[in-house]
Amino acid sequence: MKVAIVGVAQTKYESNKIDQTYMELTFEVVKKLHNQLGITNDDVGSVITGSNDFTDGRTIANMAVQDGVGSVRKSESRVSGDGAFAYVYAAMRVLSQEYDTVLVVSHSKCSEGDQCLINNSIFDPFYQRHLGLDQISSAGLMANMYMSKYGITEEQAAKVVVKNRKNAFNNPYAHIQKEITVDDVLKSPMLAYPLKELDLPPYSDGAVAMLLANEETAKKLTDTPVWLRGYANCTDAYYLGNRNMTDLIALELAAKEAYKMAGISDPIKDIDVAEVSENFSAHELMIYEALGFCGKGEGGKFIDSGETQMGGKIPVNPSGGVLSSNVAMANGLIRVAEVAEQLTGKAGKRQIPDAKTGLAYGMNGICSQGNCVLIFGGD
Repeated sequence: MKVAIVGVAQTKYESNKIDQTYMELTFEVVKKLHNQLGITNDDVGSVITGSNDFTDGRTIANMAVQDGVGSVRKSESRVSGDGAFAYVYAAMRVLSQEYDTVLVVSHSKCSEGDQCLINNSIFDPFYQRHLGLDQISSAGLMANMYMSKYGITEEQAAKVVVKNRKNAFNNPYAHIQKEITVDDVLKSPMLAYPLKELDLPPYSDGAVAMLLANEETAKKLTDTPVWLRGYANCTDAYYLGNRNMTDLIALELAAKEAYKMAGISDPIKDIDVAEVSENFSAHELMIYEALGFCGKGEGGKFIDSGETQMGGKIPVNPSGGVLSSNVAMANGLIRVAEVAEQLTGKAGKRQIPDAKTGLAYGMNGICSQGNCVLIFGGD
């Protein structure tokens, strides 16, 4: 039994989509996907949505988008977490053979809430929340520990931002489409040492949708299906103090399992393109190491080598990544969508030539607590 992505649709990611409700935002991508594939809502067997009550500002947030995603009087479920996990839930529904097609949609409007306050609520209410920890301060802690242990420089971390912003310039969906320099990053205001303002992503509004199908249906809907080849997830300890903050151990374990399932023996040679959820500049360097693109502590040297650039051995985030478009809860599904676009040759100016195998990485929680690695291949 196999499962394929047969079509994807994205909105333009922006700082504030005040003119659209959540329902209208999701309807935009679902209708776009229907038109692209020449289908109607009757052709969709089940719907999986990805969102978060805190981010959306209401309990049972998926109730606000049921009209928009076409899930009224259908089997529908919601993943309250990153979109990569929503993809997995949808894929499992197809693999169960209960549904021929499953629509998966993920959305967020970061503009409608205080993201630091929302992320503070992730922490333990008795011992950590009152300290004011959020995604920025915790990222600073992780970056400082990692960079100090391995001698990673602020200039090397800044090169990640420069690369991703340059790539985003060729992505029509990207929120920030402005090239910057290493000097720009280093001179931006300090937020949480050693991370400056430009080391961290923007907050974005937007939505993404895709249709998954079994093998028989996929071949009817598209000539370029994108098949799931391997998958694994691994969750690290809840308390930051109980984790190894200098290495993404849980991501490393998830990657090894996904590689095993997909038959990947050498990720640099076997993977043509990678889309990863990097929540701050040095985070991408840590991801290189955990995914086996380079050795422990060699993330800085690897970005220096240029191998993750568009013309390198393993281009990472041709879309511009999270550092260019940060749609909370949807970032992982955006990574999957971007890999699908690459493997079908539909990525436009950000296309990697002859891309046949791609990796998508999504994460939940603070500092990569939950990790989801997905390997895809074309026909």
